[in-house]
Amino acid sequence: MRVAAVQLNSNGDKARNLSAAERLVRAAAGDGAELVALPEKWNLLASGTEMAAGAEPLDGPSLGAARSWARELGIHLLAGSIAERGESAGEKAFNTSVLIGPDGSDLAVYRKIHMFDVEAGGVTYRESEHERAGEEIASAPLDGIELGLTVCYDLRFPELYRILAVRGARLIAVPSAFTAATGRDHWQVLLRARAIENQVFIIAPDQVGEAPPHYSSYGRSALVDPWGVVLATAPDGECFVAADLDLVAQERVREKLPSLANRRPRAYVWPQLLEAHA
Repeated sequence: MRVAAVQLNSNGDKARNLSAAERLVRAAAGDGAELVALPEKWNLLASGTEMAAGAEPLDGPSLGAARSWARELGIHLLAGSIAERGESAGEKAFNTSVLIGPDGSDLAVYRKIHMFDVEAGGVTYRESEHERAGEEIASAPLDGIELGLTVCYDLRFPELYRILAVRGARLIAVPSAFTAATGRDHWQVLLRARAIENQVFIIAPDQVGEAPPHYSSYGRSALVDPWGVVLATAPDGECFVAADLDLVAQERVREKLPSLANRRPRAYVWPQLLEAHA
């Protein structure tokens, strides 16, 4: 299977962002990619207030455009993530990733579970001020293999990736707007760790460069194999990177180093459960 990760420098101009995304999705499909993945907030990356104002329903114009590209090009398209408008007035948006099939239908919808409430590079981020956390883990079959869905900050929570792997995921997507401050030291290390410990392929399309008012994204979109080998890394700037996934090699890794099969789940008890039974 050939897959591609699209790297964007999205900003507050939604029309411009959609145009850049379409151009690179078409280029990746032309390169033979069967799955193309866009980054987090691919259609709009701006202040929290602007993001809230620009939130769209799942049947809004941004995902509508993505569905039309997938249908025309005959590809699976992971529409990174968008701010999904709440159902009622005043309700916070979700940070939502949608996997679209070659017929333009939605195969999976994932709402980011972990909110990015941190300080990084001298900037304070409070994603929860304008967005709310999802509660459900999501995956979907894609040409015979299971694709797990995550978003950006989720990368720091290994239990999510282990659950996806135990549920059968062989490829996990991490659409991101990873900060430049943390990305320099953590991005590739975390991508490789999640790939190695779960023996999965990782497809990680990232934002790159500056976006007002304070976003500075690391870029270096990457594709990683189950041994932790980085198959492709994007240079600075808007582009895509692609690689062929060797699923037979993945099976050999899981057979010769069967760490997933050697798990002992009955021995694992979360600390709060131990305290409750003390």
